[in-house]
Amino acid sequence: MTGIDSATSTAPARSYPDYSRPLWQRWVLTRESAVIAALVIVVVVAAAAVPNFGTPITLSFLLLDITPILLIALPMTLVIVAGEIDLSVASTLGLSSVLLGVLTKAGWPIEAAMVVCLVVGLVAGAINGFLVTVVGLPSLAVTIGTLALFRGIAVGLLGTTAVTEFPFFWQNLVQARFGTSGIPVVMVLVVVLIVVFALLLHATPYGRGLFALGLSSETAQFSGVNVARTKFIAFLLTGLISALAGIYWTLRYGSARGDNAVGLELSVIAAVLLGGVSIFGGKGALHGVIAGVLLIGVLQSALRLANVSSDAINIITGVLLIVSVLSPRIIGWARTARASRRRSPA
Repeated sequence: MTGIDSATSTAPARSYPDYSRPLWQRWVLTRESAVIAALVIVVVVAAAAVPNFGTPITLSFLLLDITPILLIALPMTLVIVAGEIDLSVASTLGLSSVLLGVLTKAGWPIEAAMVVCLVVGLVAGAINGFLVTVVGLPSLAVTIGTLALFRGIAVGLLGTTAVTEFPFFWQNLVQARFGTSGIPVVMVLVVVLIVVFALLLHATPYGRGLFALGLSSETAQFSGVNVARTKFIAFLLTGLISALAGIYWTLRYGSARGDNAVGLELSVIAAVLLGGVSIFGGKGALHGVIAGVLLIGVLQSALRLANVSSDAINIITGVLLIVSVLSPRIIGWARTARASRRRSPA
């Protein structure tokens, strides 16, 4: 059993593509297309109704704000497609942030400190991967534990203090924009990683193995998929990219604290599920996840500009998450009912 399935007693039946439908319907009438359409609608409405939404400065802050979520959502997609979950990503980000601050304050060159942060991120991912794939523990339970462990180490290293002195060059680089477009320079790295993860998930045997695992780990194993290695690599990538997000977070906000990004894992998971990835694994596409991240980011940005309270924004984000989880089940019920009516005698 996978980590999600073992933690839930009633998972829905696995769904496979309906190849009886025309090709255009399989490409257009999808969950991912619906999210993209919703994103376009929200952008158009916000640009028309919310003052200052369409300005370059708003675009800049929007992209800078969603970058950590977008980065972590890439490997999180791999993990959830495989039928697992990683709740420790925000704590890994916080630990990376603290290490960057502590090592820089101790006189380390920041480039060397960044390398250490990335290595520690790999170690954090390896711990999760080992406990899930070798020991055989459910990923939900494992990553709840490492969420507390990594956050505890981060807080223990700095306590309630913060490190705020970092090289100006790196802070400026993270904040830099391409001319007057408002597009941050850091988006170049983000786009490169998106391409890498898209190819990994959708164009390699490894990616096909992830989908096979999400549908059935037993069947995947009989098909030649190395179950342990495939899952282990996915957890390694979540640790590595979470550490990278920690470096970005620290330089963007100019502060290394033990409580950086508390709760960010919920935003990441919400975006991944909203983008069409099944919480039970075996289904999803990276372009839908990217659209999900952008949809949540655009909606939150527009609501803030419209002076909506943070509590109301959190409620709306929570409703989106619930809808993203329930909608596949509702659609499945509707299709089953329609098929039953067609088969029933007149």
